[in-house]
Amino acid sequence: METKPPLPPFTAETAAHKVRMAEDAWNSRDPDRVVQVYTEDSRWRNRAEFPVGRQQIKEFLQRKWAKELDYRLIKELWAFSDNRIAVRFAYEWRDDAGNWFRSYGNENWEFNEFGLMQRRFASINDLPIKDSERLFHWTLGRRPDDHAGLTELGL
Repeated sequence: METKPPLPPFTAETAAHKVRMAEDAWNSRDPDRVVQVYTEDSRWRNRAEFPVGRQQIKEFLQRKWAKELDYRLIKELWAFSDNRIAVRFAYEWRDDAGNWFRSYGNENWEFNEFGLMQRRFASINDLPIKDSERLFHWTLGRRPDDHAGLTELGL
């Protein structure tokens, strides 16, 4: 069986590391990379979509990043215990008409003993913003280590 360390039970350090690894993967905007951290039968709730399994998750991510252009994400550990992690996040993106948004949300994650995510429940709200209100200004891809996180940005 494949493993994706760090493995549960989580500590504050390993949970924070797991969150940063997820952020880095999502900022790659590579569905093939992202789906590798989910179980083959992973169950999601993302807004009004309920994908099940890696293939449906991959298709969801392909649609997402075709719509949400110039996507930049910051995740922050909120809480953890045993095999669960709660995360808050914000990401900025624009649509194909050039309108910018900041999407805020919370995720609840549950992992199997091999460190693969078996359940992900996300609640997300979109806020239209002006280009001048954007806060996430790094080159597309991984957020630099010296870039402020959500707490430092006051989000």
